[in-house]
Amino acid sequence: MTNPDSFIQEVTDEVRRDRLFAWMRRYGWIAALIIVGLVGAAAWREWSIARQEAAAQALGDSILDAIEIRDAAARAEALGRIGADGPAGALVALLAAAEAPDAAGRIAATERLDAIAADASLPPYLSDLAALKLVLMRGSDMTPEARLAALEPLAAPGRPFRTLALEQMAYAEIDADRTDAALDRLRGLLDDAEASADLRQRASRLIVALGGSPDAG
Repeated sequence: MTNPDSFIQEVTDEVRRDRLFAWMRRYGWIAALIIVGLVGAAAWREWSIARQEAAAQALGDSILDAIEIRDAAARAEALGRIGADGPAGALVALLAAAEAPDAAGRIAATERLDAIAADASLPPYLSDLAALKLVLMRGSDMTPEARLAALEPLAAPGRPFRTLALEQMAYAEIDADRTDAALDRLRGLLDDAEASADLRQRASRLIVALGGSPDAG
């Protein structure tokens, strides 16, 4: 490269640098703002994740501490003091309902379970479990027909506690003196692929107790 060519190249490079510096002076703050925003967003995300994990761990520890209390009344009181919303709150309410120490506690527990069972925003396994727990808690306070009506939606195909609901429907049929209907439901459970081994065993024993045969058609 000749000296004139070298000179021209140096001038061109200098012009480019001047233009770059001018651009940076005019628009560099935008790039800096973008970088700061990206770094800030990443930091906020990490902080939020850490905060959520810490809150979840604290909630889990509170639940474990409560259910490890030996005295039933104290256990129910400890569970009642745990503040949580959404699915976590529903889970705490379900645990607390199992510990209702007296009639007043049972009334409060059923009210909470009613709200959980009717909450469409909750996962089905929580709302259905609350509805099933309500039937079990109310027991003979409900007529057999009322129990069957409450259990029927829970026994639909695809529901998480379908087979347990069918078992409770068989008990309702027994209370209504409809032994044949109860036997039909129990035999259906014996052939149900979703029924657990324990559930099938309970169904088989109840069939025999009712004077039926598990193999009868």
